[in-house]
Amino acid sequence: MRQILRPALIAIVLATIALGIIYPLVVTGISQVVFPGKADGSLIKRGGRDVGSSLLAQPFTKPVLDRNGKPKVDSDGNPVTVPDPRYFQPRPSVTGYNPAGTYFSNRGPNSAVAAYAFRDNMTAYLALERPYDPGLTAAKVPVDGVTTSGSGVDPHISPANAKVQAYRIASQRGIPRSEVLNLIDDNTDGRSLGVLGMPGVNVLKLNLALDAKAPTR
Repeated sequence: MRQILRPALIAIVLATIALGIIYPLVVTGISQVVFPGKADGSLIKRGGRDVGSSLLAQPFTKPVLDRNGKPKVDSDGNPVTVPDPRYFQPRPSVTGYNPAGTYFSNRGPNSAVAAYAFRDNMTAYLALERPYDPGLTAAKVPVDGVTTSGSGVDPHISPANAKVQAYRIASQRGIPRSEVLNLIDDNTDGRSLGVLGMPGVNVLKLNLALDAKAPTR
């Protein structure tokens, strides 16, 4: 028995040292030297502080205030928020934009639960955008305006989705819609390698460009 266990234990220890310690340290060291920004999470900084990652979606919200002007909280003590109309909004997220646990809804096309979710997302989308674009109908809403991504934290929306939101942004920021459309074009990423995927607009980068162009009051 000792002749069997001893080599097995030695193999486990050596494998742990090689693959669990040495290999991660080497890969981490190379990554920090070759592409430190990506190795650290593709963080975006403004004014010396981290404002987000170009790889992760984040909500752009504002607190709901009660009659006394204080932020409302739910039964769990969490602040109640709504989308901030001054900013472009990411696509819906089943994870609540939590990067610590990314997943998708796993709802099939014939799922009644999916139909209810899409209905609620559509209602929320139209409630936010239609006051600024009265001709907007459900048929004109881009699919990513009501569906979640596979990870729940996709940082991009479609250019069509961004252009629908441009009416609201132009009104809220007091600038011509043409200037908002130019910002969208400037922050639209093309297909990977020219052929893979679809063009997308990084919401965080677009909102940062928007703040630089037309700061909020």
